[in-house]
Amino acid sequence: MSTALFIVDVQNDFTEGGALGVDGGDAVASAISAYLQRNAADYALIIASRDWHDGDGDNGGHFATGEPDFVDTWPVHCVAGTPGADYDPGLDTSAVTHHVRKGQGAPAYSLFEGVTDDGRTVAELLSAHGVVDVDITGIATDYCVRASALDALEHGRHVRILTDLVAGVAPETSEAALAELAHAGADLEESKSR
Repeated sequence: MSTALFIVDVQNDFTEGGALGVDGGDAVASAISAYLQRNAADYALIIASRDWHDGDGDNGGHFATGEPDFVDTWPVHCVAGTPGADYDPGLDTSAVTHHVRKGQGAPAYSLFEGVTDDGRTVAELLSAHGVVDVDITGIATDYCVRASALDALEHGRHVRILTDLVAGVAPETSEAALAELAHAGADLEESKSR
């Protein structure tokens, strides 16, 4: 039995100053880096995801053609190969074992919707390494962290959200997402307990 760490979408467009920047994004990037310095050896897999949207088209309706509704349609963000799609500079990715790109031409919130550079899915990686437990960090608590955690639970994994290593779009929706995840079976813990 082994454990994986998910680092969800800690990208420039989701941290302060980005197209969809959340408050506390830069701080979460730095805190995840500090956590990795102390704990990377505890994980069989460290999987980091990035939105990696096509620059042409609306990515299956994900990019708003008019005014975004911020539920299903969004401003242009995390276009493949642009600075907005890069990892936040505060995130040290040297311990990351697998990089996953998602949302290539289609809406994608969960890390499970992405693939590695060699075409493997996250579900395949977890199964190949016998991963039972998954710790989740990243951005945004109320969207991609939530979706990734729900998918991990659906795939039969024991999930722990490291609550001091996530940042959300809004306090109310982030609190609701954490309550939903706890109800679905995830554990909510601070990384300092490790």
